[in-house]
Amino acid sequence: MLVRSTIGKICRNPQIFNNALPCNGILSIPILHANPVRNGSFRSSEPVGDITQFPEVEVVKNAPEWKYVERLLAPRVVPKPVAQSEYPSGWKPPQPKPDLKYFVARTKNHMLPVYLHRSFRGQRIITAIRRIDGDIWQLEAELRYLIEKRLNKQIVTRVNEMNGQIELKGDFVTIVEEYLLEKGL
Repeated sequence: MLVRSTIGKICRNPQIFNNALPCNGILSIPILHANPVRNGSFRSSEPVGDITQFPEVEVVKNAPEWKYVERLLAPRVVPKPVAQSEYPSGWKPPQPKPDLKYFVARTKNHMLPVYLHRSFRGQRIITAIRRIDGDIWQLEAELRYLIEKRLNKQIVTRVNEMNGQIELKGDFVTIVEEYLLEKGL
């Protein structure tokens, strides 16, 4: 009650806010978002002023020092991995079997495109497989059969043929990755 009467007094006495905050006549609450101007805009910042107060900058192209900068920059293309018999991280290069009717392309970082999406505060968990070419329905049937056999219950799937994606309701990232690596994808 005290807060409501205080807010009412503030709205009726505009000299407190110097007419900065207009009041809502129904609830007598000051409207804080009445001025839609963003304060972070470049227009609200102070002008630069005289340019002569700043030091001169020389723009040099093909400077001999540029080689020291280039080695610090990230490469534009992810390098191809060096061929080894076994990698310490457990990563395996793609070696697809020729009799498969589908293909799952790797990402630009040479990883499998299998992702886990969580939404609605962790209530909805979806495993997504992307970058699928070929017979996407056969891959979906094989994955569904494998997961249902392991869990002894049915799962819900969604196939997007246009985008080459399969979504499985639940957390099956490790099962799908093991299966794709077993197939050599």
